[in-house]
Amino acid sequence: MKEVILIKIGEIVLKGLNRKNFEDKLIKTIRYRISDLGKFDIKDIQSTICLTPQSESTDLDELCNRISKIFGITKYSRAAQCEKEIEKIQKTTVKYLKNQLSCVKTFKVESKRSDKKFSLKSPQISALVGGYILEHFPNLTVDVHNPDVTVNVEIRDFAAYIRTDSLNGAGGIPVGTGGRAAILISGGIDSPVAAWTMAKRGVELVAIHFASPPYTSPRAEQKVKTLLSKVAAYSGRIEMITVPFTKIQEEIKNKCDEDLFTIIMRRFMMKISQAIGINYRCQALITGESLGQVASQTMSAISCTDAACDMPVFRPLIGMDKDEIILISRRIDTFETSILPYEDCCTVFTPKHPKTRPSLSDVLVQEEKLDCKKLIDDAITNINITKIQ
Repeated sequence: MKEVILIKIGEIVLKGLNRKNFEDKLIKTIRYRISDLGKFDIKDIQSTICLTPQSESTDLDELCNRISKIFGITKYSRAAQCEKEIEKIQKTTVKYLKNQLSCVKTFKVESKRSDKKFSLKSPQISALVGGYILEHFPNLTVDVHNPDVTVNVEIRDFAAYIRTDSLNGAGGIPVGTGGRAAILISGGIDSPVAAWTMAKRGVELVAIHFASPPYTSPRAEQKVKTLLSKVAAYSGRIEMITVPFTKIQEEIKNKCDEDLFTIIMRRFMMKISQAIGINYRCQALITGESLGQVASQTMSAISCTDAACDMPVFRPLIGMDKDEIILISRRIDTFETSILPYEDCCTVFTPKHPKTRPSLSDVLVQEEKLDCKKLIDDAITNINITKIQ
């Protein structure tokens, strides 16, 4: 008996003439993400990817954990593979599902016959396999409406597969099929969720973090690296660019009106991120802003921020409330790290009464007090790059 992983690709089947590009990218991603677990045969069979370990010692639990975090996979399941003969299917079912069937009271069998050349139809397969199970497990009865266990039998071109219910995958489409963008990442709850959300839509991520020592500590930067490593478990490798931001913030504080400090700071972030993004062939910027959440996230403030750059800015959380964002952060295991009490640069020199409806003309007047080009050039010259796996 051979155990395999069956992977359902969901949305990819709707990609028409581009479908093969998406499937090839997904298979390439799967190969890369599981390469250290051993050697595998990977076949694309009728909208399902079959992943077969070449060694019996492969850690299937860790394999499934990795598979569950790859975007482009909607469902996956461990399954037994056998020859397409009803007697072998019956024996394999009893042997493979012995532990599960021994500790429940009810079951049903669902069959799917993709190979129409197979002599038995789906209802016949279900009846024969179900009868064989009842002979070997007197503790069981059939319940077609609400069974404790559903036994699935799939007859495909190459083999027959026996499994129980599938588990949910990460969904979305393969990373890299949606372009590349730079995510402005802080140590808060929102930006890691924004990064994960855009990666789910196939976007390859470059992360830009602004650090302001001594106002922010090394622990704050390490916190961001930890957050990115959790996102990278889904998105794959991320390059993190840390930008020194202390001088810029001090200049704004000393020379500009306090109530516009946050807006001017955000505009510097956008200008720097755009310049870095262009160097990394990014097509857009991503932020974790949610409309109305704080003073710098009103429509007027966002308009002033966007006017600082020409690159499109994606805000995947813009219509979410905090509870919705926290729910996702818990799901992807970033919440507990995000709430660690290490301040990021966004909390440095926060004005007591920030303007919620800033005027762009007023902001530009304040920026004229600064040598913006030199400040930006100096910051970009002194960036630090970290590879996050």
